[in-house]
Amino acid sequence: MIIQFITDFLKHRLTAKSRHGTHSPFVYQLADEVIYDFRDKSEYKNIELQRKKLFNDDSKITVTDLGAGSHLNKNRTKKVSQIAKNALKSPRLAQLIYRLAKNTNPKTAIELGTCLGITTAYLSKACPKAEIITIEGCPETAEVAKNNFQKLDLNNIELHVGNFDLILPDLIAKQPTLDFVYIDGNHRKDATLNYFKWCLPKVTENTLLIFDDIYWSEGMKEAWTEIKNHPDVTVTVDLFWIGLVYFKKGQAKEHFKLKF
Repeated sequence: MIIQFITDFLKHRLTAKSRHGTHSPFVYQLADEVIYDFRDKSEYKNIELQRKKLFNDDSKITVTDLGAGSHLNKNRTKKVSQIAKNALKSPRLAQLIYRLAKNTNPKTAIELGTCLGITTAYLSKACPKAEIITIEGCPETAEVAKNNFQKLDLNNIELHVGNFDLILPDLIAKQPTLDFVYIDGNHRKDATLNYFKWCLPKVTENTLLIFDDIYWSEGMKEAWTEIKNHPDVTVTVDLFWIGLVYFKKGQAKEHFKLKF
């Protein structure tokens, strides 16, 4: 599986373009102003300091894994530091999620897969006036995340604990529309396609859906292909680590691969 992942990454690097190979004005602007904006932001500092504390946290928790699990560690009892090193999104990727959220400017942002809450914290800082709704399947992991939110003084986060399949449909039903949804959990084809289909009735031309780990497995690659081909989807951006899905009306259907 690791060999296939590396092969996929190398293929992506060979076929992906930079912003200058992009002929869509919308995607060029997105790449230029958001994806490749690597300038440091003041909001990053405290979150990254909290990440470092997690790297040094040797307390142990019992992990309840309702998804596809970890390629790296199958043990149920793990140190917080292990989870931080293996499961948290890198600063580079978490900060990209921050910029995408800030650019979308949602009233509500939904995240599936809180983990230890670092990416959730980035969403909170990106959209301080928005309601950030996040779902975590593991109760003890959720407690660590909740503690991190308190330490970072984040007050716009609503944390739900439980099975995505049971919680997400009700959350979607309560939303008039979906502005921003980041799906980072249960890396299985059928589950991923279900989340996508549940979102569809509430998407608008301003909605952004983000799918994490689109090259995680053959199943996830198949799910990503099905999502791209759906008739309601007009623009997708494949950044290898994540896939962006847009529903812009009047826009020609196009799929882009960008280096990141």
